[in-house]
Amino acid sequence: MDKASDKYKVICVHAILALSTLAVYWQVRGYDFVNFDDPDYVSQNKNVQSGFSLDSIKWAFTTGHAANWHPLTWLSHMLDRQIFGADAGGHHLTNLLLHIANILLLFAVLKRMTGALWRSAFVAALFALHPLHVESVAWVAERKDVLSTLFWMLTMAAYVRYVTRPQMSSYLLTLVVFALGLMAKPMLVTLPFVLLLLDYWPLGRLQNRLSVEHAPQHKSQMSDALIPKRTFYKLVLEKIPFVVITVASSIVTFIVQRKIGAVATTRQFPFISRIANAFASYMIYIRKMFWPSRLAMFYPYPRKDALVLQAAIAIAVLLLISLAVLYHMRSRRYLLTGWLWYLGTLVPVIGLVQVGDQAHADRYTYIPLTGLFIIIAWGVPDLLAKWRFRRIALAGSVIVILPALSFAAHHQQSYWSDTITLCEHAIDVTEDNHKAHYSMMAELFNRGEVEEAIRHGREAVRIRPNYAKSLGGLAAALAQQGKTEEAVMYYNKALLRNPDLVFCANNLAMILATHKDAGLRNPKEAVRLARHACELTSYESPPILDTLAAAYAADGRFSEAVETAEKALQLADSTGEKDLARKIHDHLMLFQAGRPYVQP
Repeated sequence: MDKASDKYKVICVHAILALSTLAVYWQVRGYDFVNFDDPDYVSQNKNVQSGFSLDSIKWAFTTGHAANWHPLTWLSHMLDRQIFGADAGGHHLTNLLLHIANILLLFAVLKRMTGALWRSAFVAALFALHPLHVESVAWVAERKDVLSTLFWMLTMAAYVRYVTRPQMSSYLLTLVVFALGLMAKPMLVTLPFVLLLLDYWPLGRLQNRLSVEHAPQHKSQMSDALIPKRTFYKLVLEKIPFVVITVASSIVTFIVQRKIGAVATTRQFPFISRIANAFASYMIYIRKMFWPSRLAMFYPYPRKDALVLQAAIAIAVLLLISLAVLYHMRSRRYLLTGWLWYLGTLVPVIGLVQVGDQAHADRYTYIPLTGLFIIIAWGVPDLLAKWRFRRIALAGSVIVILPALSFAAHHQQSYWSDTITLCEHAIDVTEDNHKAHYSMMAELFNRGEVEEAIRHGREAVRIRPNYAKSLGGLAAALAQQGKTEEAVMYYNKALLRNPDLVFCANNLAMILATHKDAGLRNPKEAVRLARHACELTSYESPPILDTLAAAYAADGRFSEAVETAEKALQLADSTGEKDLARKIHDHLMLFQAGRPYVQP
């Protein structure tokens, strides 16, 4: 191929990929935050809201907040806050730009490794436009997905440079970029395994020959040769520093998730159920790759009988596919690389170590589907190699598939425009979705639609009676409607299941300290709960300190009430919370006069 012509085509592909992705996703610029993880990551995270400072940077590197250690992700959110302020559209735009960067890097790296311009472009286009990837792009809280994938692609690019020019500086660069990627999301733990797969195909290092850059496409069909043991051991040894960093990242991640209670116990999800769900999920992702319908922000764990049947079918199908790959791997190496890429990169999120209570998630496919895209991009042309209408059929397929995916992705992302739209869709396309009902309840409560909030809260509790956040949210809505006794019951149930829910401890403490019905008041319990809530917030939350002051006053401990209220007032003044400061000041006046605060 003429070099000038090749360069022109590469530039055109880059431009088409970028512009088509912008066209499909541009509407996210007008989207709001959703109340599903976005508050934890951005919209209600005080450390992120403060932007860059020595304290916030220190926090980013030391916190296990949101059940992960990913300082670069926190720093990226802080940078967005610094640039865009509270405008959610700016945060969405950053996700989109990172997605485009990932697309262009994927194309460039595949093209460099294989020399196959159009097949590499097709893989990148599938990556760009597939509806399963919408969640990673249109959800601000999934910044960690698109950011860590940027480092994944940069690591592959640096690795290819090292392979073509084996210098220590290139190797160290690859190692550093990989480590940075793990600091954005631990999903990169499988990347050393993928680098070894790339050694097999398309780099051809296991055969002591390179197929980098200008390698002809038929190199993917080279006959197999015996792999020299020395070559294999050398390549494995080369990956050991990557594995060491991976192990360190995995240990830190597990400790953080275990400490914060994000890792589910075997009592919640028995290990046999996890294995069954893992096999079922492998097949679900493949099905959704071909037919991406009924996508949701949360998928509840299926019933046990349904899970067993799904797992049995999945095991049979996966076994057949694996046997077919092994049978054809000698003549078509890309099959083994693509298939093991898919199977291997899903391992950290397939649910064997269950984090959260979802059965599977669309965002988990952001990296893994690339392996299947490679199989399709290289395999279909090979299957049609002897057909006289091959070029017409391939071109026609592309003309149909890519616009169809673009339309589906554009439609799917519209559900991410706001919380209500997102949750309503999830409730429509799934069964017994307690997380969707919980998020609906929280959003409706914040909007003042308390009756509807209670309806969704009751449904969430019906589905998952032991989910503490739903119990606490329903209690708050009931209290707002004056159904205090029922609210107290649900607050107690919530705290029984999770004693560290700050809003439950604080709200219940305020009821027990200040309710107008003396029969509901319990000052000593109110003090205990309020103290616990203050400990959880490091005695730095003005409204929770105000609750503790009210509890002290209800218990007749007015000197402690005055001291606590003064501290709360000082903190509220320092943060500019004028309405809250006035409220605390009024309470302080009562406490100084030796009178408790009783709700009107």
